[in-house]
Amino acid sequence: MAVPKRKVSKARRDSRKANWKAGVPTLVECPHCKAMIRPHTVCKECGYYNGKEVIAVSSKEKEEK
Repeated sequence: MAVPKRKVSKARRDSRKANWKAGVPTLVECPHCKAMIRPHTVCKECGYYNGKEVIAVSSKEKEEK
């Protein structure tokens, strides 16, 4: 069983736990409708991915946004 040889100080222990926070998500502009989307995902505004329509978005949903 692994047992520490020395006591770990509070500063050393807490510095390991200081880097848990999440970063800001990356956003890119949709080339079809210019909305900001996550990279490598289908655009929720227009339904396009990689230059092709993948999801049919109705005109009623487009008017609400």
